[in-house]
Amino acid sequence: MTPAQADAPLIVFDQVALDFGAVRVINRLSFSMRRGEFVCVIGPSGCGKTTLLRLLTGLVKPSAGEVRRNGTPITGPAHDVAIVFQDYAKALLPWRTVAGNVSLALEAAHVAKSERADRIRQLLAKVGLAQHAGKYPSQMSGGMQQRLQIARCLAQEPAVLLMDEPFGALDAMTRQTLQDEMLQLVQESGTTVLFITHDLEEAIYLGDTVLALRAAPGERGSLAQTFEVNLPRPRDQLSTREEPEFLRLRRAAFDHVKDTH
Repeated sequence: MTPAQADAPLIVFDQVALDFGAVRVINRLSFSMRRGEFVCVIGPSGCGKTTLLRLLTGLVKPSAGEVRRNGTPITGPAHDVAIVFQDYAKALLPWRTVAGNVSLALEAAHVAKSERADRIRQLLAKVGLAQHAGKYPSQMSGGMQQRLQIARCLAQEPAVLLMDEPFGALDAMTRQTLQDEMLQLVQESGTTVLFITHDLEEAIYLGDTVLALRAAPGERGSLAQTFEVNLPRPRDQLSTREEPEFLRLRRAAFDHVKDTH
């Protein structure tokens, strides 16, 4: 990769619009993502947050405008784009063990059977499940199941990771633990992340950039505001949340959501 390519945006939404029947869900949406950037998306229900993920996978085609990756229009799914869903119970295969669920991604990538066991051990160690390889999803807590879904996504070695409210169904302590683990994994891998959340504090804590969408945009653009998060990394659950800049961003994001409901 040349220096110019490295500096160029990895993902570009260029005046994207999407209609569901006669209803315009997204209108004139434009933003870009750098390689390795962690972008969070907030906004009221119905503003099209999850739809962004579908557009980025190529499973949904825009009604107008263009979504590009590396300068090329996205026309369908790519093997190095992975999705982590909120409903981990439905995302995992209950008849496969922890190791078997991770193996599924390696099988799909045609990784040689002789190489899978080592890869699985490494991935489970990364997400703290090394001692649970022989268990089934139903034998684990919600946090452990979500760790397993993340491990399976990491098995794809994704360049882009799409996360749809992945921690929304977890208790507060588990959610904060997984937030920190996720940040460390992303930093180690250099993965680019688009993260959907209803939690304003989560968006600010995780993100480099926070995009605030508006619902029912009409003739206006869907992107209401962009918040650049200038908080030092690594983030800390206590000290980061006490930073004046964190509190300022939380107030600004809260005012946006309050005004758009």
